[in-house]
Amino acid sequence: MATIPLVLPQASFRVDLLQVEVYRDRAAMGLAAAQRVAHDLRALLSVQKRVSVVFAAAPSQEEFLAALVKQSDVEWSRVVGFHMDEYVGLPAEAPQSFRRFLRERLFERLPFGAVHYLNGNAADLQQEIDRYSALLRACPPDIICAGVGENGHLAFNDPHAADLHDPALVKVVELTLRSRQQQVRDGCFASLKEVPEHALTLTIPALVAAARITCVVPAGNKAEAVRRMLTGAVSMDCPATILRQHPHAVLCLEPASAALWLGSDSEAKE
Repeated sequence: MATIPLVLPQASFRVDLLQVEVYRDRAAMGLAAAQRVAHDLRALLSVQKRVSVVFAAAPSQEEFLAALVKQSDVEWSRVVGFHMDEYVGLPAEAPQSFRRFLRERLFERLPFGAVHYLNGNAADLQQEIDRYSALLRACPPDIICAGVGENGHLAFNDPHAADLHDPALVKVVELTLRSRQQQVRDGCFASLKEVPEHALTLTIPALVAAARITCVVPAGNKAEAVRRMLTGAVSMDCPATILRQHPHAVLCLEPASAALWLGSDSEAKE
């Protein structure tokens, strides 16, 4: 089988500690992110018995996940999969379910050693939080594969709910109107009234504790969030800014999502 050459960015910058890379299009961005995650997996598996990875579920992750399942030179049987959020009260087989999204695009297509799903339909949500938190403590995430919301959220840590010092690993949050509207704009739901008002999410501390983070953010509707993420103060007013303080985080962009930042006068690009 021919080796696919590494995809190189058209532009690469560092903003504080965060490595920012801009690729020629969404396909190149997704492939480059998949190559990076596969590289990190191989490196960690060379010194660990298993590696734990948390995945985001969203249309923004389509190209990345499609490329990741082709990374056959990873010993997937030693990889444990988690996902970072799930709607409360949405059936597991609903088209919008994050469990279904990741199962169909990733977890059923690779021989993971184990996969742990968040259950948003649990009769007792606190018991589900305790169960998933125990799994995360038993197998702490090594790699986070994330996206960023239009309001700058990570997972479902919207600005009103994000807490850098949250003592919990998993919690229930009330989704902001903007987060729910984004789900409609993304084509996940036909109308706002169909979008659940609450979700289970991994917290900010649970995410940033991982050794490595690859954040994939395409599309023009994320351009303002990217600008705020890279030029504003590090604050939970835009939770994604916290990635600028992570020593091994990479933000993968394409021209549409990078447009407002590349067009700004940010000193970070100098």
